[in-house]
Amino acid sequence: MILCPDLIQIPALSALETPKILSALHFSKSHHIMLNSDGPRISPPRSLKISSDKTNEPFRQALGLDENGNSTCNEDRDEILRYLNLQLIANGYPAALTDADRTFAEVAKGLLENHRQKNRLLVNHRCPADQRIERFLQTHFSDVPGGDELKLPGRTLVLDRFGLARELSLPIEHDEFFSDLVQSYRVKNGVLHNPKHDRRTTVGTFHVTEGGLPIAGDKRAVPRATFVKMFETAMVPPEELKLFPFTAKQEEPASGWASLLLRPIVCPEVKGVTPEKRMEVRFFAPGTLVSNLDFVESIFGNAGDPYVPINDSGLDVMHWTGHTGAVILAPHLTKLTKKEVGLPHWDDATERQQRDSMCWKSEDELYNDGMAFKMTCRTDAGVIVTLIADNYFGYCKKEVKTQISYSANLFGNAEEEHAGGTMAYPSYNLGEGFQMNSVRYNGRTFKDVLNDYGDHIEGKEEGYGIDQNYPELIYIPEDAYASLPEQCIRWTRDGKQHSIPLLPGNIYMAPSGYHLRMEKHPAAPSWRIVGTTGEGIFCHKPCTVSGGGKSEISKSLTDYMLYGPVFVSNYEQDMEYVREIIEKDYSERWLEPLPEGHPNLRPSRKVLDQTRSLGSVIKLLTPSPAYTPEFNEWLDAIPDHIRALVFIIKRIYWSDWGQDWDDHFGVDIVNGTYGHELKYRERKLVGTYLRVGLFSLSGWRTFKVRQDFIASMKIQTEDDISASVVVPARSLNHLAEGEKFESCKFVINSEYRLFQRPDDAIVRGLDKQTEADLSRPGNFISNFEPLTNQQVREMSKYVVDFDAFSAPMQEMLKAAEESNSSYVVCSANPRQIDGKPTKNPRYLQIRPDLVKPFNTYVTKMATRLFRAIPADQPVHNPVNAVMVGRRNNPPDKEKGIRSLAVYSPIHYQELPELFMDFICSLTGKSPSTTGAGSEGALTKGPFNALRPAADLNSALVGFILTGYAGFSTAAGHIGPNVRVDHDISLLIPEIWCRMSAEERDPQFLIKEGLLEPIKDFEHGGQQIPASRLGYRITYKFLLRFFGRVFDNPASVFDETILKPEKQDLESFVDGIQYIAEAQQRVAKQYFEDGSYEEACPPLQAILSIMAQGNWQGYTIHDPEVRSLFTRESLLKSDWYQKRLLARQEREVALLNRHLEYLEAFAVHPGYDREVTRLYIPERREWVEKQLAHISSPAYLEELSGMIGAQPGADLNLTTE
Repeated sequence: MILCPDLIQIPALSALETPKILSALHFSKSHHIMLNSDGPRISPPRSLKISSDKTNEPFRQALGLDENGNSTCNEDRDEILRYLNLQLIANGYPAALTDADRTFAEVAKGLLENHRQKNRLLVNHRCPADQRIERFLQTHFSDVPGGDELKLPGRTLVLDRFGLARELSLPIEHDEFFSDLVQSYRVKNGVLHNPKHDRRTTVGTFHVTEGGLPIAGDKRAVPRATFVKMFETAMVPPEELKLFPFTAKQEEPASGWASLLLRPIVCPEVKGVTPEKRMEVRFFAPGTLVSNLDFVESIFGNAGDPYVPINDSGLDVMHWTGHTGAVILAPHLTKLTKKEVGLPHWDDATERQQRDSMCWKSEDELYNDGMAFKMTCRTDAGVIVTLIADNYFGYCKKEVKTQISYSANLFGNAEEEHAGGTMAYPSYNLGEGFQMNSVRYNGRTFKDVLNDYGDHIEGKEEGYGIDQNYPELIYIPEDAYASLPEQCIRWTRDGKQHSIPLLPGNIYMAPSGYHLRMEKHPAAPSWRIVGTTGEGIFCHKPCTVSGGGKSEISKSLTDYMLYGPVFVSNYEQDMEYVREIIEKDYSERWLEPLPEGHPNLRPSRKVLDQTRSLGSVIKLLTPSPAYTPEFNEWLDAIPDHIRALVFIIKRIYWSDWGQDWDDHFGVDIVNGTYGHELKYRERKLVGTYLRVGLFSLSGWRTFKVRQDFIASMKIQTEDDISASVVVPARSLNHLAEGEKFESCKFVINSEYRLFQRPDDAIVRGLDKQTEADLSRPGNFISNFEPLTNQQVREMSKYVVDFDAFSAPMQEMLKAAEESNSSYVVCSANPRQIDGKPTKNPRYLQIRPDLVKPFNTYVTKMATRLFRAIPADQPVHNPVNAVMVGRRNNPPDKEKGIRSLAVYSPIHYQELPELFMDFICSLTGKSPSTTGAGSEGALTKGPFNALRPAADLNSALVGFILTGYAGFSTAAGHIGPNVRVDHDISLLIPEIWCRMSAEERDPQFLIKEGLLEPIKDFEHGGQQIPASRLGYRITYKFLLRFFGRVFDNPASVFDETILKPEKQDLESFVDGIQYIAEAQQRVAKQYFEDGSYEEACPPLQAILSIMAQGNWQGYTIHDPEVRSLFTRESLLKSDWYQKRLLARQEREVALLNRHLEYLEAFAVHPGYDREVTRLYIPERREWVEKQLAHISSPAYLEELSGMIGAQPGADLNLTTE
């Protein structure tokens, strides 16, 4: 929704502003300083108390975090336990009181009795969200026996703050609880819950009720009467399933239901353009499964008590999408027979019922063969209700994802994306000294910075400033010099020299946004100055299959680097060779030299010339088709270690050394002869190496990175569930220079904690991030072994193995030995399943940008300075690059598995070929799931409650409007012989953030020969559609861009990696045929279930080509097809205009609904004070102004450049 800038800003009923802003709660025009919001996007999904002295209280109550991302569960435990017991008593349940709580409960006895009696009288009263859910169910199933009486649990323990679910999941004074479905442990580093099943399956699990929106062909269609039976049974779980573990050891244990309110993000805020949008989701679980509620509130946040008006989404007129979800855990449903739930006998069943196993031949056949499933009912009315017949945690998270996607598709202008992402800011090793020169890069001085941001910077007379939010961020002059030997930053003002200390932990930022830090080398006793640019790029990894690198794209390369000495073979001979290279005349190297007088002709520079950069030297010493054969032959003869020595000397060289550079280097004398480890100033030099792939027979491939290379500063932006919005660039100011997108995509992570699978953590010390995370308190952990103190003591005896852990894990395990905790989880000990370690160990990682808010603040501030964005304007960081992830498996003939490893490291596909891949989304097997093959459109197939065309249409419109290029990276294998795991996923952001906007443009890359098309070819008498793979990088791409990371870029990928067919042509051919066959098979399903009719015309064209080989007689290569995918064609099309009109109509309908709700609330008996306190008249005024604006014809023009909404007629199209 486009908001006019002069419209009043309404305080969110679901905490969509910062605490500082919300504490004011006023309705005047918003003039708050945007600069205050340059930290990470934390908007807790619950109401904030109007007057609160604790600014971090909302984060504690919604997320169990303080303002710095630290878990507060332990320090808040006494308060949570007291509150939980009061909740139990007030709701008529037996409590588990400590002595202190017992005294307090006695004092409050009368009040609690009063509250309990009122609860009895109001047992049939439902909170507003539950009223919406029940009204939908009773209306939708009114014609089904029992349908008009469907009701949610009337008496539930409402978990209205974070931490209650966690305490409920274990006995109050014991550290373990066992049931048939879950084994739970209180461990030193949090809680450990091991469910019966250690992973989810995506095969045959998603069942959708008939009678609502059309059902996709890959889902099982459920008769409406069967849903009613299932729902009725779900509401009556076995008594043993209702036990609250918290009271399990009490003489009188408590049993019942627990419930929770979530407000997950559906659409991100774009300041000045659109507010954040959220739906509401009610979660219900029988008492024993309360750990599942702990899990989902840890990820999405606790949205408070749904009975309290301030938490009523219906009153949140600015931020509610109008959509409501319900999730009910009911694992006992797997014990029902098909006959019991009203399914017909095989002979009486329809063809689809027979296909979907919705019938029986034997009366004792269990529904879904007794396996896990989820059953959903949804219509276009905006309510979705799901029963989940399992308690594996992943199902709960994925169901919220499903419901966010449902809301986004109905709401319009928003997408839920299966994605990972990062902001990557290139960083460099600047050695021991660096001269700032900000004026050269953005023309700004320190005086400009102080003038523009003086309210947030404490300016010092000497000419520097200190950030008022983070004192460790220091603003320095435009011409300051950083000296590591002197350990200071110095500059001259008015003829007088000034200096400040250069200290570890501080950031020193110049007016260009370029910022420095002092950093110790991770593997050497030395320090260096690290510089990071003020402008980064947003690498967005959407449509990425399981195991395709969604998490890896945002991980720092630092943890994956290897370190070792810089070797010389024979010191004297090697240094002579180096001197020859350094002093060589390179003017005769060109195959086609420029003629005399050419404007680009300039004298050839020496290697150590100050005007020649290290990158230029790397390019100079890398073979190239532009060089003469003789020069290339000379380059090929240079040993790798000699080339590395030249680069190191170039990196360290100071101009005052002159020709005596070799005096500064040496080696030790060992046993009277020269040693082999190079030294600089009596310090052994350390080289940094990066692993890139594994040859099946010869081991890992490692390559030395440039001596000035430092892993980029990464700010994680996404990891699985992302909410995005596309807005026209004309609505935005101060975008990055060089970006030419006419519309921009903004993305936000819908999760506060990330369900990580630390595959590498089983190797001690390898996954340092996981070890650091699991060494902190308050973790939610699953599928690990609970270790006793004695087991940890035994482990620590083996010093060599124990010492392999990183320091945080060692310290935590040592502390566990001496603690009162019964158990602890170690990162290297996954759960044992049938005597083997699970391949799916899991934990919830607090989002890194919440744990380190300083990094987010610094990068946002750096961009603000670089672009000279005024303090009252937002810093916009839309997506800059799309990097889809693939998981490719090699062939396994014995198991009948065909190859997907036909892709080289990086591919580019134009939209027709890209969307062929998105429609099919083929993947190799991932440890997260039990299957492989097609994951469905945009990899969301297993989780999509609607037909895939809705998501595909939105995604395609977004791609066309933004003009984003569809690049992809390989994970798993490249060809049958090269295993790369996630090495490419980790590396590519480092390459991409060091490329300019022009260099990232595929047209530029194609023109320069850096991308080559893969063409169809004939093999064995068959035409192989290899062109569907698009374009792939070339050797020239390596030379130009990988040299920005590696010493020897040409060696990183050889021809067999750049061209996998060189490994095994038969495997390559079969892989392409497998892809084409799978695409054909998937496309045919679209014709069968009506998705084809719902698809927009460009998608109909490629679906026809995938299924039948042509569209109206045209092939994929014909301009009549390809022109459909252009922005010009889209904007002129009727179908796009219908999307915009549908979006307008839905906004108008929602605003009218808001008006009716506000009017009803205002006249509700006894709500007079609430009407005033919640600013109901002002909210109504805002809705009326919005309604007048959005109803106007001019609003349609404002929507142009957005993705619009799927028209209702298309959503409801059926094949019947």
